[in-house]
Amino acid sequence: MLRIAFAGTPEFAAAALDALAGAGHEIALVLTQPDRPAGRGKALQRSPVKRLALSLGLEVWQPATLRDPEAWRRLAEARLDAMVVAAYGLILPAQVLAIPRLGCLNIHASLLPRWRGAAPIQRAIEAGDTDSGITIMQMDEGLDTGPMLSRVATPIVPEDTGGSLHDRLASLGARAIVDALAGLEAGRLAPEPQPAEGATYARKLGRADAALDFALGARALVDRIRAFDPVPGSVATIERDGPVPVKFWRARAAGGPVGTGQSGAGHQGTPPGTVLRADADGLVIACGDGAIVATELQKPGGKRLACGDFLRGFPIRAGERFVPPATT
Repeated sequence: MLRIAFAGTPEFAAAALDALAGAGHEIALVLTQPDRPAGRGKALQRSPVKRLALSLGLEVWQPATLRDPEAWRRLAEARLDAMVVAAYGLILPAQVLAIPRLGCLNIHASLLPRWRGAAPIQRAIEAGDTDSGITIMQMDEGLDTGPMLSRVATPIVPEDTGGSLHDRLASLGARAIVDALAGLEAGRLAPEPQPAEGATYARKLGRADAALDFALGARALVDRIRAFDPVPGSVATIERDGPVPVKFWRARAAGGPVGTGQSGAGHQGTPPGTVLRADADGLVIACGDGAIVATELQKPGGKRLACGDFLRGFPIRAGERFVPPATT
């Protein structure tokens, strides 16, 4: 068994920490982001990793930065075989990368080199990818550019959302890092450079990503809606004595072949965003190359509802139009 430090913050990382503890590794130190205010009362909230670490009796450290000599000294004194990093949120400088005997290993939620960066799960679904996976890599000073130790693939099925793929990859990542550490310890794994071809960047999610633009094609809209479920969600506005935001949680392309065009004149000349039909089967809305059928929606202050239930509390008529919300 190895003596390791673990650095991570959200639920995705907590799954890996739990697996490493269960595998019997000596976890000398757990690093996680400082407690943040959350909720209506803005009370300080512990990260999922901190909550788990404390329940396991592990030492927790929440530095604001790893770029000072005091941080380097503390890690060096821990006499680490390895450091495991998963969605931590702080950059590891060269001085930290050089401390563990076997290096710093990152659990990345994509099949590198595709989707380096902050939001690989959502960007893969948004792009219409048919597979994703976990890459265990040895970290260097680049952005997810280090040599790979292992890759584990999983298909992205049409029913997947950002949430469902996240949960599946968290489980895969937990198993993959336990296997990778065992392989390193036994000398069975050797780092392999990432291929130069196929690298893409998964930019961080922002407020603008939530805005639904119905000038997009049906396939692109459907993929965005499922990619950003549950975060940041997908929103368009409809006029009700002023613009009212409506969240879209589930949708499909309307019947017939649907292309992937990024703009267009809507359904048979109808302006994109126009409601063509509204009933219990869904909201049929014109878009750039046809129409989508929205089947699960949410009004402000309400719950996610199937379309029929939603329309009973928030009637919408054919001919009304959705437009992207203002993002500034």
